[in-house]
Amino acid sequence: MSNRNRFLRSVTAIVSVSLAAGGCGLLSDGDSGSGDPIVVGTTSAPSTLDPAGAWDGSWELYRNIYQTLLAYPNGATTPQPDAAQSCAFTDSSSRTYRCTLRSGLKFADGDPVDARAVKYSVDRIRAINAPAGPAGLLGSLDRVDTSGDRGIVFHLGKSDATFPFVLATPALSIVDPKDYPARALRKGAGADGSGPYKLTSYQEGRQAVLTGNGNYHGFARRQNDAVTIRYFQDSAGMVKALRDKRIDVTYRGLGADDILTLQQQGNSDLQLVDGAGTDISYLVFDPKDPWAGRPAVRKAIAQLVDRGAIAHKVYKDTVDPLYSMVPKGLVGHTTAFFDEYGDPSSTKARTTLQDAGIHQKVPLTLWYTTDRYGSETALMFKELKRQLEGSGLFTVTLRSRPWKTYVVGYQKGEYPVFGRGWSPDFPDADNFIAPFTGEHNALGTPYPAKEITDRLLPHSRAQSDRARTVGDMERAQRIIASDAQLLPLWQGRQYVAASDDISGGEQALDPSTIMMMWTLHRKTSW
Repeated sequence: MSNRNRFLRSVTAIVSVSLAAGGCGLLSDGDSGSGDPIVVGTTSAPSTLDPAGAWDGSWELYRNIYQTLLAYPNGATTPQPDAAQSCAFTDSSSRTYRCTLRSGLKFADGDPVDARAVKYSVDRIRAINAPAGPAGLLGSLDRVDTSGDRGIVFHLGKSDATFPFVLATPALSIVDPKDYPARALRKGAGADGSGPYKLTSYQEGRQAVLTGNGNYHGFARRQNDAVTIRYFQDSAGMVKALRDKRIDVTYRGLGADDILTLQQQGNSDLQLVDGAGTDISYLVFDPKDPWAGRPAVRKAIAQLVDRGAIAHKVYKDTVDPLYSMVPKGLVGHTTAFFDEYGDPSSTKARTTLQDAGIHQKVPLTLWYTTDRYGSETALMFKELKRQLEGSGLFTVTLRSRPWKTYVVGYQKGEYPVFGRGWSPDFPDADNFIAPFTGEHNALGTPYPAKEITDRLLPHSRAQSDRARTVGDMERAQRIIASDAQLLPLWQGRQYVAASDDISGGEQALDPSTIMMMWTLHRKTSW
């Protein structure tokens, strides 16, 4: 796969202690040491501790406390064994995938991690089929068989060369059968996995305390003994905690103003790194809504939205305008929405509505979440309201909810138009198309798109050489632009701020931009 520069191996230090003089920093090698726990701040709190219940930012915690058959060792861009000793397709049609577990694997409490536990973990995802869960990732899976204590065979109902990527997502975390019900999500604040850390305490919305798991056996090499993750409501509070030395690293959720301040201020004891990213922000339209369900309304909005203004005015150029659901940096990216609609135009939008017999101002309610995608979200929706109403074609009402209730609302179809963000499950264009299309998808909003779901995706998934999927992915993006049921807005970058005594950040992000906490450590020598 080409252009995977989103890893922080290739980031540029924007603000740091003088590396030439001091020779240290977030991007430097250093001695590992134990000492106090590394404290990481983020604005992305888990929605649940049970992997069967979340297809969202909860994965950031899962990656560190649970184990998957495959994962991404430092620098890897394709899945490699973790709990597995080996995995491979055993046929030429990419329909039978066999894994052999490492020997002697144990959960943190000492229970064995065997083939039965792996099969149990996968089967319960589909049995529970949680509304906000990851069952949709397993659409190609027919059944799972075991062979002895260490062999697992995945039988796929159709060819799917992306299946190894699915196995590497935290959605496929291996859980202990005795602690997780087969047909219901686990309740409470406990989590039992076999990952590099064990969760020793958890306060919802406040913090997760992780300590090293002595039973872990996999690729990760912990550079610290403990990590505490603290959850913040906004960027300002998180950055203040960093300046006050109450946290050591900020990961997800830095606001544009705080990024600019860190860039412009010659701060001697903080670092800021800027790396390429593939997180995206987009709008979703409910096809069952009387107004948002009308193609002409959606197309008119697509002709009005000024992405450049959003990126510049709201995000201070810390994000980039995006004209496709597939972001730049992935094989198959296009500018389908610009090709379809061109520059923002009230005249074009008015003609589109009038040709469809719509001569009144269109009333729309736009929904967003208050505590998931950063403090600029509310400002972005105010800017969208300004743009749409400024055309004289729309009357816009803005509504918002906290994430946990927001998810419930869009799963129930309560929102005519709503905002979402997406961090990739795996680095392939497929993952920016398949999760959003079909009758049942990650958005809870039906989008049949038969040509995509019945022809383009199956054909592309039969290609083990992912470079050969470009034509299918480009066609899918043109269809999405024409339908305008999804509307891409911007593509993010990765910003990490840290104290100057923290190292290991250059290996910290996997291809899904999830932080692997075990790479972080304090410098003990200069």
